[in-house]
Amino acid sequence: MTGFLGEYEATLDAKGRFLLPAGFKKQLAESAGDQYVINRGFEKCLSLYPMSEWQPIFEKISKLNDFDPKVREFRRYFLNGATIVELDSAGRLLLPKGLMSYANLEKDIVLAAASNKIEIWDKVKYQEFFENFSPGSFSDLAQQVMGGGDNNISI
Repeated sequence: MTGFLGEYEATLDAKGRFLLPAGFKKQLAESAGDQYVINRGFEKCLSLYPMSEWQPIFEKISKLNDFDPKVREFRRYFLNGATIVELDSAGRLLLPKGLMSYANLEKDIVLAAASNKIEIWDKVKYQEFFENFSPGSFSDLAQQVMGGGDNNISI
């Protein structure tokens, strides 16, 4: 898998399940299986990783120096709530209640590609994120992130 592309809307049912969009399913390698890890995102969203993408991240975190207080703090925050989820026979994923609460997910959600993972946002919060971000701000951010040093990439 080279990464995900796309953005899809979905609806949570009363139990907190949603149908994984076919557009994302098609992008998964056959070997990816039906297991995923879901955890808190850096913003108020959730991050959904195919197990094959989660394992190297977890291995790297496991090798960090446990004697460093910042490592312990990061590990607690990043792994807190991380849960293995599986597609059910209908192709749905069940979101853990605690993670739903963290991301304020109630009914309408957006699943957005984020390289090797899928971010799950409350639809209104996702729309607000982009409404509050001007083209000039995006240009400045692109320059900071992509325009200098080793990151000098033409897009």
